[in-house]
Amino acid sequence: MDLGVISVRYARALLKSAMEQKTEDQVYRDMQTLAESYIEVPDLRSAIANPMLPKDRKEELLATACGISSTELTKKFLGLVLQEGRGNALQFMAASYLMLYRKQKNIIRGKLTTAAPVSPQTQERMKAVVQTKSQGTVEFNTEVDPEIIGGFILEYDTYKMDVSVKSKLNAILTQLTK
Repeated sequence: MDLGVISVRYARALLKSAMEQKTEDQVYRDMQTLAESYIEVPDLRSAIANPMLPKDRKEELLATACGISSTELTKKFLGLVLQEGRGNALQFMAASYLMLYRKQKNIIRGKLTTAAPVSPQTQERMKAVVQTKSQGTVEFNTEVDPEIIGGFILEYDTYKMDVSVKSKLNAILTQLTK
């Protein structure tokens, strides 16, 4: 069976259980932390895939990777996944849960990239613009990238607005080389 299909099925079951228990928001935070842990600690994946590591140690590792205050449902879910021998798909299950949760709650991810840090008021204004255009709740991240020289890059959903100095200079360079 396809790893993507398996991870979506498990994630869908977790979301359904979390909604029944009214803990979907807490489980969402647990899955965010778990997904970030897989990115920040690449050895986590190989540790979970290691057949020599006992399941109870794997559960402890995953509980730590989910954060200090993870829910009981998350802990039970991790135990079930390991018991079924699906630990290698856990990273994908976490990502699938995040995707399903966002779709269920109509949450759009947005990102603002600037050359220098911007004020919280500017961040809020940009978030409000995205929220108005997308007709949903926005998870908004800001990033500083000095390489864009000036201006900003705003991304949300499948939309990208690039008004950075770097992209303008590249466009001029492209025209000059034609």
